[in-house]
Amino acid sequence: MERNIGFKERRYIEELRILTKSTALDCVIDDRFDRVIYVIRPGDMGLAIGKKGDNIRRLQKVLGKRIEMVEFADTPDAFITNIFKPAEVISVEHAPENGPVNVFVKQRNDLGIAIGKAGCNIEKARVLCRRFYGLEVGEVLLAPEAVV
Repeated sequence: MERNIGFKERRYIEELRILTKSTALDCVIDDRFDRVIYVIRPGDMGLAIGKKGDNIRRLQKVLGKRIEMVEFADTPDAFITNIFKPAEVISVEHAPENGPVNVFVKQRNDLGIAIGKAGCNIEKARVLCRRFYGLEVGEVLLAPEAVV
């Protein structure tokens, strides 16, 4: 997928590198939810977060926005699972002919976590999946075996 990183995004990525010594592959500035979403190189997530989240707090003070981080993965399914953490994703169902992907979570309370307040987490998934893999995220559903 073609990703364009503008001047502001490059500045934010460099700020992350200076403060945390970790590498971000991409940065999305989401004005709708007043946040910055970093896509972190695999293996650098602990370094980026810092001890007890200290690096995230410092970065939030410097940038003046809420910071969210997602660890990149080579496969779309693993990447989607990383986006929805801490919700436990059971499976990702791909629709035929480039249709939307549906995400299935294990428990009912994971459903609320995956969707997020005012839909912020599912919107994050839609933006990142479109940007990295050209996929459209459809719905977040409760896994059929979990419905009782």
